Amino acid sequence: MIARMVKSKSTFVGDMVFAVVCVIISLMCLIPMINLLARSLSGTDFLVKHQVYLLPKGLNFDAYTTVLGDPKYLKAFVWTLFLTLVSTLISLTMTTLCAYPLIFTKLKGRSVFNIIITITMFFSAGTIPNYLLMKDLNLLDNPLVLIIPSCLSVYNMIIMRSFFYGIPDSLREAAEIDGASYFRILWSVYIPLSKPVIATLALFYAVGRWNGYSDALMYMKNKDFYPLQLLLYNILNNINSVEVATQEGFSTPGLSESLKAAIVMFSTIPILCVYPFLQKYFIHGVTVGAVKE
Repeated sequence: MIARMVKSKSTFVGDMVFAVVCVIISLMCLIPMINLLARSLSGTDFLVKHQVYLLPKGLNFDAYTTVLGDPKYLKAFVWTLFLTLVSTLISLTMTTLCAYPLIFTKLKGRSVFNIIITITMFFSAGTIPNYLLMKDLNLLDNPLVLIIPSCLSVYNMIIMRSFFYGIPDSLREAAEIDGASYFRILWSVYIPLSKPVIATLALFYAVGRWNGYSDALMYMKNKDFYPLQLLLYNILNNINSVEVATQEGFSTPGLSESLKAAIVMFSTIPILCVYPFLQKYFIHGVTVGAVKE
């Protein structure tokens, strides 16, 4: 009885410590976002004097009005949303088609394929050879350069392949006995059972593409195809005064600081809204797909 009480007390203390740690980590993640929101809704005078922390002061919506009224920003937002959806769909298709054949032990050269694919995780040609390759493929200043080079992640492919290993072979064998083709087995057996890992990898690919700007910075010159994050990068680096703000297309004076915060909020919130819909699949998809081999 005493031992049970001691164990129960130690468990309670451990749970409390764990809860406190989780709260601290959550606050570390939330406080910067709250600060940005407060800055985006605050008056310029308070921002210049560095008086805004967690609550907005001099409440106004001029920054959001300016951003929503600027066609350049809205165009970049729509283009990035479209690019994220298309890139995620293509990446999931390529990842599935790469992982599926590698689970068949009778595939000739399977070990060689696995080694070649895995090597690409640790070794790459580098920035200059990649640039020359994109140039030889006529992909420079082409929107496809934002999709094709990053359409497959070896790490994500390994997660999906490992998840496929966890699906009983008896299901595949039963489908083969019924005369199903390999593609039919993939579509009717593996994909329906792989919703957790598909949702998880979709989140990985979508976040990576939404937040990506380095490829556009290196390969794109046409500003019409600048993704939202590259536009944000340019604005955050260039808006230091009313004059520069005007050059970037924001002609309303005195809004540079609040504009920065408002643009960051607009570029962050959409991808955050996706996570709650995929949360129930996220942990299961990562843990099951990562530990089985």
